[in-house]
Amino acid sequence: MAKSLKNLKFEDAMKRLDDIVEAMEAGEIGIEESVAQYEEAMNLAAHCRKVLDQAELRIRKIQLDSAGEPHAVPFEHEDTSEASGVEDERR
Repeated sequence: MAKSLKNLKFEDAMKRLDDIVEAMEAGEIGIEESVAQYEEAMNLAAHCRKVLDQAELRIRKIQLDSAGEPHAVPFEHEDTSEASGVEDERR
């Protein structure tokens, strides 16, 4: 993959995932290539999950004031690679 996952846009990662799935479903690639692309797909999926988790954290920072009006609380980057509780709250 040409781009580092860290700098890869969510939409580009999803497009690459779609391309991999299509190629695998169409039988266009051999077993060795399938395994390599599966590994790439898993890394892309993890990257997408991280981007979505970070977006969710940012959205959660939007709160209502005492008058019921929404306002944004400054976002402080939280490391989502460790247990942030986000996964637990979704289950």
